[in-house]
Amino acid sequence: MAHQSMDILSKVLEQTAMLVEEKLDAQMSKLNEIDEDDLERLKERRLEALKKAQKQKQEWLNKGHGEYREISSEKDFFGEVKDSKNVVCHFYKGSTFRCKILDKHLTILAKKHVETKFITLNVDKAPFLTDRLRIKVIPTMCLLIDGKTKDYVVGFTDLGNTDEFSTEMLEWRLGCADVINYSGNLMEPPTGPVRSGTKFTKVDKKTIRGRTYDSDSDSDN
Repeated sequence: MAHQSMDILSKVLEQTAMLVEEKLDAQMSKLNEIDEDDLERLKERRLEALKKAQKQKQEWLNKGHGEYREISSEKDFFGEVKDSKNVVCHFYKGSTFRCKILDKHLTILAKKHVETKFITLNVDKAPFLTDRLRIKVIPTMCLLIDGKTKDYVVGFTDLGNTDEFSTEMLEWRLGCADVINYSGNLMEPPTGPVRSGTKFTKVDKKTIRGRTYDSDSDSDN
């Protein structure tokens, strides 16, 4: 009985090995069917894609992407937003130390995510805009896509309620708003689960000029 069982097992293993071998042979045969012309066409497509990506990158750089820049006025803000598809604007005050913390992270992300424009604007130089947006908490980041406010990051609440948040945490938060090309897992921040009570201030399909925003705090500390 044991001998018969061994024979059956041997046959099963032999059949499995044959199936695997046949599959490998089929894959090798398919690879062999690719001639030099096919390889050349693949190379041409790859080269064309690289040229297109480089051209797009240069267009972004010409529009001020790739660096974290301060703009001087409300007029500049509207021009910058109109000129680029994805924009992150940090509204700051020079006296607020948390703005300097945010500056450090945004400088890094601006270089990494060339597809997005990163700018900063002093609220004291933009009274109309900050009033229109009801910006009361400093710092506040306005995230825009196609000239419309997609989302806001108000203070550090969305970043773990700490001044010690990582650049990766901010990157994930911006990725949640689709304002950057984020390659990580959007279902969970890089530092682990979001704390209970953390809320995102999401805004959809609202233009800058028609946006009203209310905050629970007037603090700019």
